[in-house]
Amino acid sequence: MVYNYIVENYKNGEPIFFSELPGNSKDYLRQEMKQLVDDGRLERLYNGVYYLSYLTILGTKGRVSMERYIEKRYLNAGGYVTGLQLANKYGFTTQNPSCYEVCSNEATTKQRKQNVDGNTIIVYKPVTEITEKNMSSLQFLDLMSVIDKYSEVSGTELVAKLKKYVKAAKVNFSLVKELLPLYPDKVYRNIYEGGLMGELV
Repeated sequence: MVYNYIVENYKNGEPIFFSELPGNSKDYLRQEMKQLVDDGRLERLYNGVYYLSYLTILGTKGRVSMERYIEKRYLNAGGYVTGLQLANKYGFTTQNPSCYEVCSNEATTKQRKQNVDGNTIIVYKPVTEITEKNMSSLQFLDLMSVIDKYSEVSGTELVAKLKKYVKAAKVNFSLVKELLPLYPDKVYRNIYEGGLMGELV
């Protein structure tokens, strides 16, 4: 029974992608899923993506976890968080992002906006294919292309934060050097102003 499998393998709020489910007959599985949605045991996020129906501690209807959705849909396929969310995560800004921004190999166009369960996700196409090896370097270069726009810290505080980030993210500077030409000139200037030129030499 597909429902038992789901209950055993998925937590509340975790997105269930139709393609992940076992079963030889996709048609039969589709009917089963539709039945579970009709019975109120599953919620359908959109075609092919579901999650378990559950109630929160406040007694309201539980929702899908956007973080898990983004992780499974975009990050696992080779991707990373970028933009304001990245700047916020590492303490360069206290601004809370109004949307999720990700860079993913899944992207087919330069930039695509998606609305999922009332949340906006902007998916960017990477400048080159994201691999395990170059991911942190690309993410670092993305950050350096927006740091002047988002950072609320400057001077020595900015330099210290950047160095901390570089260490935490294990940024490989020989790769950064290779990838730098794919980014606008201001990235080079931002690296210089961020006190990281020494790393590039």
